[in-house]
Amino acid sequence: MPAHPLPDGTLQLIDAVRAALAERLGAQDMVDERPLFGCHAFMVNGKLCLGVKGEALLVRLPPAHHAATAEQPGVRELDARGGMPGYFWIDPVGYATQAQWRHWLDATLAFNPLARASPPRRRSPLPKPATPSAEPL
Repeated sequence: MPAHPLPDGTLQLIDAVRAALAERLGAQDMVDERPLFGCHAFMVNGKLCLGVKGEALLVRLPPAHHAATAEQPGVRELDARGGMPGYFWIDPVGYATQAQWRHWLDATLAFNPLARASPPRRRSPLPKPATPSAEPL
């Protein structure tokens, strides 16, 4: 649960993404929601697909199309230094119409099967507790 309640606009956008994924994905597809990159992320089949932060929509697209996508109105790169090609924030002006909304959802869902999944992180094992000494005190 977030430290502060989410604004209504954020909750509405999360619900809209949730409904769109339910409408477009099949029963075999796994959707997991979790906090990631400071946003509410939607993982589809183990890969980051979409996210919501405030009123911005996070999309993951083919890195090969990064430059062309970055030039579109209402689009910001996730990492302005270029360290994460293919990840973009779409501001409300960029998804205001049904056609724009469908474009971003369809594009990110089309790329999802081709996207690489991040390898699972291995947690370092916890140190074993010291065993009490058998020597008398």
